[in-house]
Amino acid sequence: MMEDPSSKEEITRVLKVLEALKQASHELRTLPSTNLIESNSPAIKALLELEAESDTILSKDPYLSTLSQHLTKLKSFVDTLQKCCDHGLRSFVTRRVLLQSISRVAGSIESEIQAWIDRESIESLIKGLNEPLQTEEDDLVSLLSQFEDRLSQGFNRELQDLVLKSKIFCLLERVLCNPNCSKKVREQCAFVVSALIRFNKDVFAGQVLMGPLIHALVSMASWESMKVLCSLIKSIKSPLVDEIESNGEIPKIISFLDYKDLHWRVVAMDCILEIGYFGRKEAIEAMLREGLIKKLVELQRSELGEDLIDTGMFDDEKERGKGEKKFLESHPFASCVARFAVQLEVGEGLRQREKRAFKQEILKRVREACVSDAEAATVIAEVLWGSSP
Repeated sequence: MMEDPSSKEEITRVLKVLEALKQASHELRTLPSTNLIESNSPAIKALLELEAESDTILSKDPYLSTLSQHLTKLKSFVDTLQKCCDHGLRSFVTRRVLLQSISRVAGSIESEIQAWIDRESIESLIKGLNEPLQTEEDDLVSLLSQFEDRLSQGFNRELQDLVLKSKIFCLLERVLCNPNCSKKVREQCAFVVSALIRFNKDVFAGQVLMGPLIHALVSMASWESMKVLCSLIKSIKSPLVDEIESNGEIPKIISFLDYKDLHWRVVAMDCILEIGYFGRKEAIEAMLREGLIKKLVELQRSELGEDLIDTGMFDDEKERGKGEKKFLESHPFASCVARFAVQLEVGEGLRQREKRAFKQEILKRVREACVSDAEAATVIAEVLWGSSP
């Protein structure tokens, strides 16, 4: 994707100035005091210098006209404040009013600058997403990462309006579902989608459920994409698990437990536990049909598994919690059968009678999968001990 170098340099120059100005505005807004103003602080110097140069820096962009007006107001308030030198009651009240006005204007300046930065960032990102194969991979990943960081700062109505008007979600989905795009770019698109859900689940969850994104995440066969899927399940809960099950993705997710790569198996286990917590009857049945319990018994039997009930290292509830967390870092599949059973027991997706029925089914499959009576007795004891009777 070719871009006019002079235009790019101008945007970079303005962006650099505005970032410094935004920081100065934040300092002025959060620490407004007479001393700060009268001492001609760096924050005030930066703001007033830009006001003096606003004709050359800001006049070329119509979106910055309001910022120029705020800077003019700020200069007027500061000039007036510096003239209030006496110590009378009237001057004291005037100074307090002016300081509040300066704080409000500084906040408006900060908001205007952030809005401009958001517009430019989204515009650049849209250009890259429209031509992902012609854009440098590192440049596009950087733009996506910056946008993810911005979303992670929390909800902002103006930013949401920009995102909706730009239809950026559709572009992210299109790139994520395009196997010709690089894996790195597609994974970063997935992280941005997850950030959008955290930003405002009510607005963006429907687009995840209605589109092909879930299938793309599973088909990507990347443990990074599976981390995103886990995050989406935690956010959207049972409706997303319903879509995973109805799309026939559960067999593929269960198969990831057979991968040699440890990261893959750990992320797949995390995903299965989330599905267990939020999944309804159909999703749990689909997992059991794929031989999940047998796979979990085998993982628990491996070097990376263990029976927490046999460790005998926990004297009370608090110590047990600390010890289990530390132990699971080196043994990610320890007591994984019981952990799955507990997810079903305490989860949100099943009715009480369904929970009881599935516990009996799990116990039955444990007996079939274990290679000895001793192993079966230990796993069954953990299942019974870890969940309510």
